[in-house]
Amino acid sequence: MGFRPRAVESVVNFWQNKRVLLTGHTGFKGTWMALVLQRLGAEVTGIALEPEGSPNLYNLTAPKIKSYIIDIRDRERFVKMAQSANTEIVIHMAAQALVRRSYEMPVDTFATNVMGSVYLLEALVGKDATILVVTSDKVYKNDEFGRNFKESDALGGDDPYSASKAAAEIAVHSWAKSFGGKIATARAGNVIGGGDFSEDRLLPDAFRAYTNDTPLILRNPNATRPWQHVLDVTFGYLKYAELLHNDYENTPKSLNFGPNGKNLTVRETIDIFCDALEKKIPVKISPDNKKLEKTRLELDVALAKKLGFKNSISQKDAVHMAGIWYKKFHAGQSSLQLTINEIKNYLDSYA
Repeated sequence: MGFRPRAVESVVNFWQNKRVLLTGHTGFKGTWMALVLQRLGAEVTGIALEPEGSPNLYNLTAPKIKSYIIDIRDRERFVKMAQSANTEIVIHMAAQALVRRSYEMPVDTFATNVMGSVYLLEALVGKDATILVVTSDKVYKNDEFGRNFKESDALGGDDPYSASKAAAEIAVHSWAKSFGGKIATARAGNVIGGGDFSEDRLLPDAFRAYTNDTPLILRNPNATRPWQHVLDVTFGYLKYAELLHNDYENTPKSLNFGPNGKNLTVRETIDIFCDALEKKIPVKISPDNKKLEKTRLELDVALAKKLGFKNSISQKDAVHMAGIWYKKFHAGQSSLQLTINEIKNYLDSYA
């Protein structure tokens, strides 16, 4: 992530005309990925549910890819479509991605995150395809003792979302050991950027408070998270997939993607977001008595750095960029143009 000139040239040239299967392309991160791949000249087939909510970034930007609306829990339809895509590289991003929703829908969460991943692997067994399964930074057994998690740490999860992602990791690596194939997992989380309108996420909730002139409810303002801009994560996934495709044997099979330095607290993040919006959002503290989410989460990204990955956008800048996107969107500017401009600027700035 943080590419120098030859690295940028490499990622641009590599993806030109590559046949890519992208699951979850209608989500926030999936839409950014689809638009980046479109700009890089890849031939993209997307499989996902209908985009959720209104507004949503997918409908606002309408990426020019082959799009199929299929529930990845529908084994027969999903396997059939995945097999027909004739793909070279798979980026599996489809997921039930919300911690609090996982308490309300635990069975659906496990079915999507675990069995959806297994169905994908079933569909592509024996195919010459590189498969990158995106999981989460929450896959680690988090005792909140203050250490940064590295790829070799024990997996676990107290909430259904985290546990389902850890279980998906185990299933994916078991599949690779048992049946072969170029399969790996990417662990990242707290991805922020313009166009996320999901429920129960910090910046989308803050944007709704901003537009509705209502207080923002914070459960734990002192909690820390590895905030990172969606473009750093997107290009990180792409470069990692390229390494796996070209030199699978010598590339780690799991990789953390996270920011550098001390993580921002929730309150610090909101203050930066408000500065970008040029408006103070009133805040109310409503403690999460059920402790649905961990207070501290930080990743060890030493292995990623060793491979040449490093976030190009600082945590503060990532939050500020997101705030500027939302502010311009609220003022009536085109979501597509805002997003395309950020992709172009990223490539230009870090080339």
